[in-house]
Amino acid sequence: MPQVIVMVLTDATQLEPLINAWTDAGARGVTIIDSTGMARLSGGWTRDDTPLFPSLRDLLEQADPDHRTLFTVADDAQVDALVAAAQRVVGDFDAADSGLLFTVPVGRVLGLRRAQ
Repeated sequence: MPQVIVMVLTDATQLEPLINAWTDAGARGVTIIDSTGMARLSGGWTRDDTPLFPSLRDLLEQADPDHRTLFTVADDAQVDALVAAAQRVVGDFDAADSGLLFTVPVGRVLGLRRAQ
């Protein structure tokens, strides 16, 4: 059964090495979303360039978001290789501020192209 692998990457400098590691481990594609953690929204950050009448987008926007959320769909046989590749790049997920990775079973996948 296919699984979706979701990873929240807390260090954006690791994005390219992670994508390369996942590609080498057999990922057919990776979707990347800029994301923000809860601590940032609860007052743990400030900006000095906020407009006089800010929109929500102005408040949340920054030049380079610090988190990325990545996901890919993989066969059961690939999941362990992709998780191991992520651990080689990020290190121990039990360490503080290392990120988060989880998998979810997928009942049906449409549009996933087989490797050529």
